[in-house]
Amino acid sequence: MVDHDAVCVLIPTYNEAQTIERVVTSYRDEGFENVLVIDGGSTDGTRELAADAGARVVQQSGRGKGEGKGQAVREGLRITDAPVVLMLDGDWTYRAEDAHAMLEPIFAGRAEHVIGDRFADMESGAMTRLNSAGNGVINRAFRLIHGHDYGDILSGYRALSRDAIDRLTLTEDGFGIETELAVECVKHSVPTEVVPIRYRARPGESETNLRPFRDGLIIILTLYKMAKTNNPLFYFGSVGTASLGVGGVLGAYVAIEWITRSISHEVIAVLSAFAILFGVQLLMFGFLSDMLVTVNREQTRRLEELATRVAGSDTGPGGADTGWRGEDTSTVGTADSGAPAGSDDGAGDDETPVESDESDPVQAAEPDESGAVEREESDPVEAAEDT
Repeated sequence: MVDHDAVCVLIPTYNEAQTIERVVTSYRDEGFENVLVIDGGSTDGTRELAADAGARVVQQSGRGKGEGKGQAVREGLRITDAPVVLMLDGDWTYRAEDAHAMLEPIFAGRAEHVIGDRFADMESGAMTRLNSAGNGVINRAFRLIHGHDYGDILSGYRALSRDAIDRLTLTEDGFGIETELAVECVKHSVPTEVVPIRYRARPGESETNLRPFRDGLIIILTLYKMAKTNNPLFYFGSVGTASLGVGGVLGAYVAIEWITRSISHEVIAVLSAFAILFGVQLLMFGFLSDMLVTVNREQTRRLEELATRVAGSDTGPGGADTGWRGEDTSTVGTADSGAPAGSDDGAGDDETPVESDESDPVQAAEPDESGAVEREESDPVEAAEDT
């Protein structure tokens, strides 16, 4: 069962005046009152229309101006403290009717990160052939580099639990934010589920802020850059293999020239040797880095399991927190009165505690300046020496 009050609908915008009012209204009609719009300096009245529709509008800091979708998302995740965040674009391509399907895996406890698969049900004209081909290339590259198939890693329709948000480290400013989200979830083993959604065509009067070639290149570079910490064998190994290939080709050319024509190419031979050595070193470094990453992941997993068990042991029957050792502290009195907590003033006047004439020998013993406990009787060995 989806708890609407626990969800924040996060919408980064830039010049979406043609659609933002309909988007905000549609989600509020579905029962989501907490709608947060992070605007990147729109000049067409987007902020005013979103506010009139009932959204909380925050001006994006820094440069903004529509070039920082990733920055807008990061600011939105930092601003809201909602247990669950539903993230989408403000261009009317994502339906509010799919929100419950997006959120159900999180509230059911099956996932902490949900991706809406646009290719499951895409309207005619919703994506150009160029964009579709680019999405295919990037999705295949993601499977190759990071070893997971998320179907549509560039989808802007995402749902994230607070626990997942706290575990991710996001740094991308632009359209690489969706790719970074997917890679970070793989890196931190965040349970992820892919949900089929209907992807609508962008209204004719609404213009896209996406530039296919430039943003596509940025996304591919983001994929490769993040392989450094998630799949270092691919990151270093790919360059090392290429260097070995170049060195091998140059070396073969030098050998053929020497054998067939008795012509030596000393400079090319040196370059060939350098490329081969460089490639071998990168491959070795990639293998070592991959081993370190694997060990680190295993240790992190064990620490998380230990933390979960410790947190569970601190919780008493019925989910009540019983403290670090589970003691019942309900009868602990105040320091001033010495009476049990919750007792009335003057209670127990008829009963006077019996005081002992002799003090507790343990309590009576006071430490001296060196930290040792003094005794009233001298040590028998010392007494014998004195005599």
